[in-house]
Amino acid sequence: MSSALGRLTLKNPVTVASGSFGYGTEYADFYDPSLLGGIFLKGLTLEERKGNPPQRLVETPSGLLNAIGLQ
Repeated sequence: MSSALGRLTLKNPVTVASGSFGYGTEYADFYDPSLLGGIFLKGLTLEERKGNPPQRLVETPSGLLNAIGLQ
């Protein structure tokens, strides 16, 4: 089941977010990373960004929520 993301076509809609999947090798015993539709990486810019103001990390009943922004 392929999925479109703009002009990019993924082989499937299953993706993982930056930081949550490490480099993929940490999860290789549980899931084959080559089966993923994609891995989202951190953003990158040539211009300096200030990022989001504090408080950037909040603990919730479900886990941690962060909003670092591009810094």
